[in-house]
Amino acid sequence: MRDNTVNCSDSGIGDENGMGTAGGNKTVAFYTLGCKVNQYDTQAIMEQFTGRGYSVVDFDQKADIYVINTCTVTNLADRKSRQMIRKAHRTNPDSVIVVVGCFAQRAADQAIQIPGVKLVLGTQNRREIVDLVELVQKTGQHIIKVNDIMRTKEFEDTPISAYQGRTRAILKIQEGCNQFCSYCIIPYTRGPIRSRHPRDVIDEANRLVEAGFKEIVLTGIHLASYGTDLKGTSLVRLLDDINAIPGLVRIRLGSLEPNFIGDDFINGIKDLAKVCSHFHIPLQSGSDRVLKRMNRRYTTLEYAETIDRIRRIYPDAAITTDVMVGFPGETEDEFKESAEFIKKIGFSRLHVFQYSPREGTPAAKLSPQVPAIDKEERSRQLIEIGHQLAQQYMERFKDRVEKVYFEQRCAGFSDFYEGYTQHYVKVVVDSPNDIRGSILDVRLEKVKEDYMTGWLVN
Repeated sequence: MRDNTVNCSDSGIGDENGMGTAGGNKTVAFYTLGCKVNQYDTQAIMEQFTGRGYSVVDFDQKADIYVINTCTVTNLADRKSRQMIRKAHRTNPDSVIVVVGCFAQRAADQAIQIPGVKLVLGTQNRREIVDLVELVQKTGQHIIKVNDIMRTKEFEDTPISAYQGRTRAILKIQEGCNQFCSYCIIPYTRGPIRSRHPRDVIDEANRLVEAGFKEIVLTGIHLASYGTDLKGTSLVRLLDDINAIPGLVRIRLGSLEPNFIGDDFINGIKDLAKVCSHFHIPLQSGSDRVLKRMNRRYTTLEYAETIDRIRRIYPDAAITTDVMVGFPGETEDEFKESAEFIKKIGFSRLHVFQYSPREGTPAAKLSPQVPAIDKEERSRQLIEIGHQLAQQYMERFKDRVEKVYFEQRCAGFSDFYEGYTQHYVKVVVDSPNDIRGSILDVRLEKVKEDYMTGWLVN
């Protein structure tokens, strides 16, 4: 396969438009792994294809082209990415398989060797994808087009106009990360911080609202750093502009690093009525010693002060977080210290994951590595703590009337619909009418496993 592989990271292949149109009924299928940034990127790629006349089909169906948008944050993500590539090849051995995303960026040479893969793009060059696919079809070449991401300085603008089958729209405003946490491979696959021009963000937000979306989720690899590489703007200023868009009801923020949330940020958004009081603030560990080995650049005291700062303005704020177990050298005492800190903060939801060594990161060389059986047990304990905290958080909303944005019908129940409050509390109600896409007042009544039930006020 390598004999007819073209590495065009520095060549002009695929840089020119007009390499041919789809013609006929050519089909393309997509599979997305990983974060909301990847979800946005897939939508942007999908619109590149549909704009050229391709029809989108389900990933389980036979398609002419399969695009797998990969993740590499853990070994499991790598494995899942390879599994989906092989699944596409089994479904149609004659298809063109395109591998994009973080796994492709990190391991392009490995990706191109997987049977069926004809094109590898990484985390750039998405605007050229259709031209490159048609070049592959025309010449039979296998193409790798993966740039040196660490030298990338500009945000690659790949605008979107809608989201199929969704009521909430994801809007990517930022790319890259300069933090280099010791366990994280993402800065090496996404490159340095690049912010999207505010004019392009506002234009896209307006298009999404015109398409019928009432809630927009702002996302990025390191969202809180938005604007640090641009003059005359900041995340607060951008939020102020988005908040002024007529017809938009909610703005939900993606993940925010704790050491970037100061008084200026909180005071700057407190009067923006459309910004949801839901803040996802990664913790990773509640032990200062582990945080230092992780190179997280804050202490538990500083993290707690950030949460206090938020709760002074938003008393009922939903604080969700990510927590890692089994970081190299994590002792049982450090784990217990972390668990107690998590209880003290009182998160509304935990995302717990186990440390996975990533080749090329400093943490991969640390010792001792925590045994898998210990990581599994610590994960189980934190998941249970997270469940208890979520229940406690939902209890405070009993007998309150909250606005719920209904997104979908409950699986298997034609008269039950589910949606979310601005605090990201999942709510299920019974309705004889189809209320998907509506924001309605609901009196919240009971706390169930991971959601609340209630009844429509009007």
